[in-house]
Amino acid sequence: MSGMRRTSVLLIFLLYNLTVYCQSNSHRLIAHRGGVVDSLRGENSLEALQEAGKRGYYMIEVDVRLTRDSILVTHHDANLKRTFGIDTSLSAMTWNELSRLKNNNGYRILSFEDVLKAARGHLQIMIDLKIRGDHPAIFNRMIDLLKKYDLYQQALMIGTDESTQFFTGKIKLSCTRAQLEENMKKKSFNPAHYYLFSGDISAADVEWTKKHNILTVGVVNAWSFKDGDGMAPAKAQAQRLIKAGVTCFQIDSMFEPFFR
Repeated sequence: MSGMRRTSVLLIFLLYNLTVYCQSNSHRLIAHRGGVVDSLRGENSLEALQEAGKRGYYMIEVDVRLTRDSILVTHHDANLKRTFGIDTSLSAMTWNELSRLKNNNGYRILSFEDVLKAARGHLQIMIDLKIRGDHPAIFNRMIDLLKKYDLYQQALMIGTDESTQFFTGKIKLSCTRAQLEENMKKKSFNPAHYYLFSGDISAADVEWTKKHNILTVGVVNAWSFKDGDGMAPAKAQAQRLIKAGVTCFQIDSMFEPFFR
């Protein structure tokens, strides 16, 4: 084979692989429950976070709570019974007490700072805020930590009613389309302050958000498919969202093949 022909074949091979790579990575994925969660890796665990980074996820979603001594931690449930067999509220325990807990799978609760430290440089952060009430000092500390680990600019939040006023304009907040339309009536409205977040987004919704420069995030979460085998309806939902033009998704990692 001549040198020119070999070069042409090599270029075609490289272009083909680049096309396959781009197609398989055309969606930005946000890993629900703190990363890639499976039989080997628990939700909101360091192992789940690390695996999400290896697989090229754009962001992880973490559940943020507050200990009795006001330390920010990541854990889904308010109660510790499901994870550790202790019928106690997380908020009733100090960080020192919580940090000693370890279940049969080796899972330990992580501090919010530990998660940010591990994510820095390869994963962005979506916060599912599970702290009730309005706590400006605590919320400011959360922002300071995000800034410390260079994760503030791209951060997203699923907030609470009590925290909305504080975080508006500081971190992008999740909204339904109805909420976005209501917010648009306010003189202070800025599309950069919000994102559309839903499992039911139409092509018209995508066109509308593009027109108004609003980020759109589709959702495919396992909790939505509790009855029977959730894979088929989850795949159908993923396909509807992709067909509608959504390109960023928050998903449970079991549904990852639908987007690759």
